[in-house]
Order: sequence, then structure tokens, then C-alpha cells
Amino acid sequence: MPVGVQLYSVREEAAKDLPGVLAEIGKMGYRGVEFAGYYGWDKKPKELRGLLDDNGLKCCGTHTALDTITGDALKATAELHAALGNSYLIVPSLSVKDARGWVEMARTFNEIAARAKALGMRIGYHAHQGDFKKLGALTSWEIFFDNTEAGVIMQLDTGNCLDGGGDPVAILKKYPGRSTTVHLKEYGGPKGAVIGQGDVPWQKVFEICESTGSTAWYIVEHETGGNAMANIKGCLEGLRKMGRGLA
Repeated sequence: MPVGVQLYSVREEAAKDLPGVLAEIGKMGYRGVEFAGYYGWDKKPKELRGLLDDNGLKCCGTHTALDTITGDALKATAELHAALGNSYLIVPSLSVKDARGWVEMARTFNEIAARAKALGMRIGYHAHQGDFKKLGALTSWEIFFDNTEAGVIMQLDTGNCLDGGGDPVAILKKYPGRSTTVHLKEYGGPKGAVIGQGDVPWQKVFEICESTGSTAWYIVEHETGGNAMANIKGCLEGLRKMGRGLA
């Protein structure tokens, strides 16, 4: 299973020197990067693709706002990511008031997913803490993914899920085949804990992702202080101790 890193983890460094950051990430042994902004490089996609290729990196996704995949904007976003060799367009957050709103949002995603498929793209939604609060019998996460078609990617974030009171193992089991990309984020442990130092049940997560989850990429994310580049290096080292990210 290839391991990538969400560039939001090193956003301050990337804003100053994206080429340098990508070079360091490649040297660490990561196989891909997921974007969360382009620092102006979206205006020159061929050059950005060259930076990825030169460092042995794939684009394993992007976090992109809902308005960049709706209406006429979808085509431009799809063209950019076709140039980068990526087909995963993930909405990082949504503002929805109630259960009915989540059902309506799911319908919107189904409509966009059909248009995106025709352009060679898939869309998805990324987990934050608030997605695991109950709205009646179900969480908003469950309402949304119960009502989206199977091609809509369920990008679970292990740390955010636990932080919101959810059970990442149970959720991965409940939605087989939906976890094309998964965010690996530690939860608990010492301040600034990297992967392997906290309370995420990693082996259970790996077992599901590598069987019924149909996961294609593990994507590391680390957001809590210290040296950001050292943190993502430590996360990859933690994964390697558990037998992941070795190839």
C-alpha cells in the first residue's frame, strides 16, 4: 500500500518553498502527496507535475472546496488534476444544519459524482470531529454515506473520528469498498504524538483497509505543533515499524 502525505501538514513550509518541501518528502520515502492548496502552482500544472515526477511522487488526491467541483468549475478542476495524474477530488468540510440537509447534500454529491465520472474523476468527503455527532439515531457521517452512491469516496480521518467520539474501525467495517483513500492521524498519546505513539488501533484499521475497505492510498496527516517536517518523517517511521510504508 503506498503512503502519501497531506500537504496541509507542512503548509507553512510549502507556502515558502514548495519545490524544496516536495524534494524532502520524496527523500523521506513518501510515495505521494495530497494537496490542500497549490501556492500558485495551479497556474502552471505542467511544471507542478514535473516537480512531482522529479521527486518520485504521485498526486494521491486534493482537498478542494465544494464550489470548485460544482457547475462550470468542475471541468477546470478536473483538467488541472488530469494534468497532475490525480482523479480523487475530496471536499474537506461542509456546512450543513440538520439531518435533512445532509440527505440533500448527499443528493448533490451524487449528481456531481456522475458528472465527475464522465471527466475521469471521483469525488469524496473528508471527516472532521463534528461529523460524528448524532442527529437522531445516526451521525451526520452515516446519514451522508448512507445516501451517497458507492463511488463517492469516504475519506475517514482516524484521529478526527476518535476526537469526535466515533469508532474508526466500526465505520470502516460499515462501509466496505468506500475507503479509497484514508487519512492516518494519531489520537491521544504525548503532545504532538506521531503515528504509533497514541491510541489509534492501527492494526485493526490496516486489516480493514487492506481487505474490505478497498483502500488505494494511506495518507498521513499531522497537525499539532513542533517541527512539521520532522513530524511527518516521524509518522512515516512509525508506520514502517508496523510494516507499512516500506515500499
